[in-house]
Amino acid sequence: MTTATLDPATIRREFPTLEQSVNGRPLVYLDNAATSQKPRVVLDALQAYYENDNSNVHRGIHELSRRATLAFEESRAKVADWVGAAEPAEIIWTRGTTEAINLVSTAWGLDNVKEGDEILISVLEHHSNIIPWQLLARRTGAVIKYIELDEQGRWILDELPRLLTDRTKVVAISHVSNALGTVNPVKRVAAAAHEVGALVLVDGAQGAVHMKVDVQDLGVDCYAFSGHKMCGPTGIGALWARRDLLDSMEPYQGGGEMIHFVGRDESSWATVPHKFEAGTPNIAGAIGMGAAIDFLSGVGMDAIAKHEHELLKYALERMNAVDGIRIYGPQSPDEHSALISFTLGDAHPHDISTILDSEGIAVRAGHHCAQLAMQHFGISATARASIYLYNTESDIDRLIEGLEQVQGIFS
Repeated sequence: MTTATLDPATIRREFPTLEQSVNGRPLVYLDNAATSQKPRVVLDALQAYYENDNSNVHRGIHELSRRATLAFEESRAKVADWVGAAEPAEIIWTRGTTEAINLVSTAWGLDNVKEGDEILISVLEHHSNIIPWQLLARRTGAVIKYIELDEQGRWILDELPRLLTDRTKVVAISHVSNALGTVNPVKRVAAAAHEVGALVLVDGAQGAVHMKVDVQDLGVDCYAFSGHKMCGPTGIGALWARRDLLDSMEPYQGGGEMIHFVGRDESSWATVPHKFEAGTPNIAGAIGMGAAIDFLSGVGMDAIAKHEHELLKYALERMNAVDGIRIYGPQSPDEHSALISFTLGDAHPHDISTILDSEGIAVRAGHHCAQLAMQHFGISATARASIYLYNTESDIDRLIEGLEQVQGIFS
């Protein structure tokens, strides 16, 4: 049942991993931007598939295959509804956001980008939305251009009229920054990109997790996201793309499932989505991702967003009171998703993470696969605390206690 508010203490009981102690202290898990924990309903869905319905999907003329195929395709429909797709066939199962972006950069890019064309990305991107385009540029002779950042890690959009030209073929941007938590104005950039005829791909790995996503309203062409960041299994994700775009693209990989007819010299392809799903898919992962969507829908995305926003404000207020801390990214919670990237005095982020771990507090430390963003701020790494629906004010209080220990060691 969807509610306006949520009780994180009740929700926590649905996540077995959170019941443990680490280094003699109850676990505080604040590494959700890297991967979320999994509720029992997802674990149960995985077990039920392997115990009762384990079979390959499609083409099997027996009961187990029928049940597995039904659950697999029902999950595709849930994912389609989750992002506002026009039909389930617009959802391609992938291993995650990374593979989804590579699919587009390869299957669409190699046929549509040529020497002298331009690819526009931003300095804020995760490496998964940089490297595939660098590879495409290397293979085709295209040129990569960047949306630069201001002092708070926001896109400088005044430069868009200069950056977007009739040579721009692709604009690849993130919905939410995994390194800073910046919520980006995707809809505005997509509209400007379409004025010059460019394809717009969005890295939604941190977007589909924390907010309602409507790809039709965003006005984009492709949206990529992962299951493991939204309470689902690892190794599963999805690409949404417009049906006409998918129909026009050549397959990303060849093999079983993606063919219509195979001849000695020529073959023809299955219709979408199967054209892009060569080989045996991650059936259990897809079913688990569907179960995760059911779980999040039951809690309610509005309730999740409200809880995260309130907890983010509390965390920012408490962290800003810690001497020597520097928080990177937008300072307003209204421009921020549910993560805080920071440094603390002379302590290296890896030392911060190690000391916090000794107190049972899990955060991430490093460049977060966003080295261009780190370079923008003149640093090599930050510590990152990321919040999700099961986190509480008590978790933030424990984090502050840990940071005060770090402060004492390095003062």
